[in-house]
Amino acid sequence: MRVDLFDYHLPEDSIARFPARPRDAARLLDLTGAALVDRTVADLPDLLRPGDLLIANDTRVIPARIDGRRGEARIEVTLHKREGEAAWRAFARPAKKLRQGDRIVFAQDLAAEVAAKGEAGEVTLAFDRAGPALMAALAAHGRMPLPPYIKRRGGEPEDDERDYQTVFAARDGAVAAPTAGLHFTPELLARVEARGVRRALVTLHVGAGTFLPVKVEDTDQHVMHSEWGAVPAETAAAIAETRGDGGRIVATGTTTLRILEAAAGVDGTVPAWSGETSLFITPGYRFKAVDVLLTNFHLPRSTLLMLVSAFAGRERILAAYDHAISTGYRFFSYGDACLLAREGA
Repeated sequence: MRVDLFDYHLPEDSIARFPARPRDAARLLDLTGAALVDRTVADLPDLLRPGDLLIANDTRVIPARIDGRRGEARIEVTLHKREGEAAWRAFARPAKKLRQGDRIVFAQDLAAEVAAKGEAGEVTLAFDRAGPALMAALAAHGRMPLPPYIKRRGGEPEDDERDYQTVFAARDGAVAAPTAGLHFTPELLARVEARGVRRALVTLHVGAGTFLPVKVEDTDQHVMHSEWGAVPAETAAAIAETRGDGGRIVATGTTTLRILEAAAGVDGTVPAWSGETSLFITPGYRFKAVDVLLTNFHLPRSTLLMLVSAFAGRERILAAYDHAISTGYRFFSYGDACLLAREGA
């Protein structure tokens, strides 16, 4: 399909620089019925049904942006994909100053060697420590890798170490937040459970590729980034039980949807599963695992806009985005949300 079919104009002031407070005060555009309905995320429990299963992504964002030096040159590194206990693929700026074998010193207790150079500023770094020791060093010296479209004015307060982490976060590995999960609070989850909705977790370690625009003119030419994910056995069992009882599978965010669809068999069953996925969902895709999707508003010409268009219909999504822009919804990672239902769900 032509990529320009997924384009739209977004005013700069529609991009959220901070999350709603409290988190569930964010607006929610309900597309589950025939008409668009303006709500808030706090209304979500009333939109779910007893017997539904709400599944969220438990990945945890690591402080993946870190500054270092190669000699006198300052180097900014953003980790984006784990390659081993001590190795990460990363984007480096300025990458032209780096050669294979160079040593980058980030702190007295953290350094890395450039193991390989790729294209578009990508490098593979081999750190001088691994596993928990590397995570501890990143926690001490790194910072949260906010997406490039979040631009702050001088003097604005920020608390991104807390704000850019979901209540579900448990497993280190993401370099971008699964943003639909940012809307949840413990109180909202208690109301979801009181509604008779069960909960389960999956993992998808979100990579920086989620922010990359689609630069080709046709979706067939796009090479999707890969990410590691897992569906635990207890989640697979909960899905089977929910299906057997006639309940719906509700995905918290596109990352949750992608890992469930990657794991699903052709018959719609979802087994316990783990591995890499580069699933690229565009209109015409037949969804096998997910019935309802809670998601934020996505960038123009992005793979995520294509995904939600496949789920709810391109024209309906673009009409909903037009409504959201004209009525002051806040877009992207710290922005508002919408609730989508697969046809027939």
